[in-house]
Parts: sequence; C-alpha cells; structure tokens
Amino acid sequence: MENKNIIISILITAMLVGGAIFFVGRENNSDMNVNQGVLISGDNILIENGRQIIDIDVKGGYWPRKTVAKAGIPTIIRFKTSSTFDCSLSVRLPSEGIRKILPQTGSSDIDIGTSTAGQFFGTCGMGMYSFEIDFN
Repeated sequence: MENKNIIISILITAMLVGGAIFFVGRENNSDMNVNQGVLISGDNILIENGRQIIDIDVKGGYWPRKTVAKAGIPTIIRFKTSSTFDCSLSVRLPSEGIRKILPQTGSSDIDIGTSTAGQFFGTCGMGMYSFEIDFN
C-alpha cells in the first residue's frame, strides 16, 4: 500500500512538472513573437487571384505587429477576431482615412488598394495598439 502511494505521488509530480514545462515553453515562444512581432512574408500573407491578403489577428492588440509584404500588388488586410472585447476592435488606418469597428468574433476585410514601397501603419481607436506593414 505504501509503495502504491509513492508511485502515485511520483506520477502526479511528473505530470505537474511536465505540464509546467510545456506551458512555460509555449509562453516563452509567445513572448518571443510578441517582442519580435515580425513574421516573414508568407507566414501571414496569401496571394490569391492577384491580390495579397494579409492576416492580422486581433485580440489585445494586432498580431503580428510587423509584417513584410510586397509593394505593387492589390492588398487586403484581413482582421480576424475571436472573443475580442478590447479597443483593438476599433481599427484605424490613418493614411487611408479608414476607421472600422470589427465584429467581436469573425473576419473583416479592408481593401487598401495597391500600396507603394514604404511603411503602412494601423492603430486601435484609442491609439494603444498598433501594427505596421512594410511594403518592399
């Protein structure tokens, strides 16, 4: 009986340590993405029917925070929300004069036309969160 309790204790401890390592590892990867905020073209960009579609996840900010895309291609920014309830639902694209309220869950496209080389910025309605697209 005593050996059975020791084995159960060891198994529970191993599961807790393994779970902690798993979740801490995932959190560290998320932090790296948050801090770097850069995805190379192709990770969140799809070219479909001659249009460049840039996916931006919206929840507590915009992810990725920085994207590298191609200039000279008609571009759509596709904002994806999932139970989002913060100010990032109100997205502003100052250079285009666009302001849009996104649904709390779903997908919304904003056509920004054909961009020239340079930087493109977007923010939330309060200016707390931002994202950047570098068109090359």
